[in-house]
Amino acid sequence: MAKSQKTSVGRRGFLRNAAAGAAAGAAALVTPTLAEAQAQGTGTGAAPAAGVPAPTQAQVERETGNVRPPAAVRAITRPGSDLMVQTIRDLGIEYVAANPGSSFEGLQESFINYGNPPNRMPEFITALHEESAVTMAHGYAKAEGKPMLALLHGTIGIQHGAMSVYQAYYDRVPVLMIAGNDPDFIAAHTAHDMAGMVRSYTKWDAEPKTIDEALVAIQRAYNEAITPPMGPTLVVLGSEIQKDNAPNAKVPAYKPPVFVTIDATRAKEIAKGLLDAQNPRIAVGRLRTPEGVKRTVELAELVGASTSTAATGGPMSFPQRHSLCGPGADTTYDYTLGLETGAAQASITGPALARTAASRDTVNIGFGGTVPGAGGRGGGGGRGGRGGANAPPIEADAEASLPLLIEEVKRQLTADQKTRIQARIAKHASANHEARVTAITQAVEGKRAGWNGTPISTARIYAELWPLIMNEDWCLASPSNFSGGHHAQLWDHNKPYSYLGGQGAGGMGYGAPASVGAALAAKARNRIVVNIQTDGDLNYAPGVLWTAAHHKLPMLTVMHNNRAWHQEYMFVEYMAGVRGRGDDRAHIGSTLRDPYLDYAKMAAGYGMAGEGPITDPTKLSAALKRGVASAKRGEPYLIDVITQPR
Repeated sequence: MAKSQKTSVGRRGFLRNAAAGAAAGAAALVTPTLAEAQAQGTGTGAAPAAGVPAPTQAQVERETGNVRPPAAVRAITRPGSDLMVQTIRDLGIEYVAANPGSSFEGLQESFINYGNPPNRMPEFITALHEESAVTMAHGYAKAEGKPMLALLHGTIGIQHGAMSVYQAYYDRVPVLMIAGNDPDFIAAHTAHDMAGMVRSYTKWDAEPKTIDEALVAIQRAYNEAITPPMGPTLVVLGSEIQKDNAPNAKVPAYKPPVFVTIDATRAKEIAKGLLDAQNPRIAVGRLRTPEGVKRTVELAELVGASTSTAATGGPMSFPQRHSLCGPGADTTYDYTLGLETGAAQASITGPALARTAASRDTVNIGFGGTVPGAGGRGGGGGRGGRGGANAPPIEADAEASLPLLIEEVKRQLTADQKTRIQARIAKHASANHEARVTAITQAVEGKRAGWNGTPISTARIYAELWPLIMNEDWCLASPSNFSGGHHAQLWDHNKPYSYLGGQGAGGMGYGAPASVGAALAAKARNRIVVNIQTDGDLNYAPGVLWTAAHHKLPMLTVMHNNRAWHQEYMFVEYMAGVRGRGDDRAHIGSTLRDPYLDYAKMAAGYGMAGEGPITDPTKLSAALKRGVASAKRGEPYLIDVITQPR
C-alpha cells in the first residue's frame, strides 16, 4: 500500500500556522490557493513557524476532518488489521480498552467491524485516559488471571499510560498492550524506539515490520505476559501494516507457553514429606489463575494439611473460610510446603521479578523494589516446622507443578494414611472454626468504636455492606489499606477474585479504573464488583466513571471521602510537630476543602446514578442496599460517604 504524502507537524502548531488568521478559521485551511502559496513560500496567510514544514493538502484535510471514503471499488480486500484482530480473538481476549488515536485507526476499525458478530471477543471499551485503559487491564487480569488488551496512541499514549504500566509490572500482572506508530504523520507522536520509554518496566516488547511478523509478535506478547514472572508486554504496530492488504496471509497456529515445573524426583520427595508428616502445613501465596487455586485445595484435602492464605491481601490464593485454612488443631508443623511463598522445607516459587528487571533496565535506572536483592515476593507465609531447616526455593511454577505433585501423592497414598488423614481433617476443621468465631467476635467488638459517630467510621461501611453481598458472587476490586482493610476480618474471601489487593507500586488513580476492569470481567459472569474508593485517588482519573456507565457495568462505588490525602496530611503534621512549628497550617496542599467536592454530582455528570454526601450513619445501610440492587441490575452506582480519616 503506497504511503500517503504527510509531513511531520504538530497538531495545534500546524493548525495555528496554516490558518489565514483567526477569523478565517478552518475554511481557509482547505483552500487550494493557500496550500499552493505556502508551498511556494508566499501567500496571504500567516507564515509557518521557522523550521516547521508547511502542511500538505492531504494533511490539512485529515486534520480538519475533511476526508471522505473513496468512491472507487474497495481495493483493500483483507486488511492486515483484520488478521491482527483475529489473532487477538483466537487468544480468547474479551476486551480492548482505548482512548482513540489516529495511529491505530486501522486496528480500531477492525475491532468494531470485523467478525460475525463484530465488536465481540474483543469488545471495544471506550476509555477517557490511557492510564485508565491500562489500569482496567490490570484490574481485569487480577480478577481473571489472564490478560485483556490496552491500545495506546503513539508516544503520548504510552506516556499517559506509563504510570499504570509501572504498577502492573510491580504487581506481576499480565497486561497485553499495543501501541500505534504513524511515522509519517505527527512527528511528536512517533519515535524510532517507542517501547524504549517503558522498557525498564515491561517484560517484553517488539516492533514488527510486516503483517506476518505482527501476528507472531502478538502471540508471543501474550505468552510472555502470562509466563512467570508475569508482567505487561508491548507490541508497537506501524499504521501502514495495519492498513496493508493481506489476501494470502494466515494467522499462525498458536503454541501456548511451556511453564517450568518440578521434576519427578522432587515431586516424589515432596509427596513423601507431606504423607509421612504427622502435621503437614501448606503455605499458599499468590497463584496465577483460578485453576491453580482449585488444584491447591485438592492437594490440601488429599494430605489433610492445614493451610495459610494470602486471600485477604490479593487474588488467586487459598479460600479463607475453607475448613483447612487456619492454624489447625496443632500449630507445631513437622513439614511445610510453600506454594509461591518461602520459609518451608520445600518451597515452589516462580522466577523473581528482579531477574527480568536486570535484563530490561539497560540504562541502569534501578527502580527501587525491582533491583536484585531488594526484596522478596510476598505471600502467605508459614513456619517451617521442626522437620528440618528451611530449604532454598525450587524455581518452578507452583500452579503448573501441582498436577504432578497431586498424581504422585495419589500414587503413594496408602489406606492407613487415608484413615489418619480423615481424622486429622476433622480436627483441623473443628479448631479452625473455633478460631474463626473467636477472631470475628473480637473484630466486631474492636470495631464498635465510633460506630454512631459523624463522620462515619470506615468499619461501619464494611460491616453494613457485608450482609448485603455475602450471598452474592462479589469481588472487592479496590485497595483497602487506606480505608482500614476491615474486610479481611469481617468478610469471607473464598473465591480467587474475592479481593484484588493493592495497586503494585502504590501510585494514585488506580482504584476506580481497576474496579472497572474487574467489572468488565464480572459483567458476563453474574458477579458484582465493590469499589471502596478513596477521594484523592478518584480525582486522578474520574472519567472512568463514564466508562462504567456507558458499558453498564455491575459496580458499586462507595466513597471513602475524608476530604484529604490523609496519609500525607499526617506526614506533614508530624514534620511540623518535630520542627516545633505547630500544625495549624498542615492542611495546606494535603486537603480537599474550600470548596468540598460533591462526588454524587460528579458521578451524575458522567451519567452514573448515585447519592450523597451521607453524614448520618443511620442512613448508610439503606443507601448501600440501593447501591447493591443497582449494581446487580448492571447499573453502576456511587454513594458519597463522609468518613473518618482512616
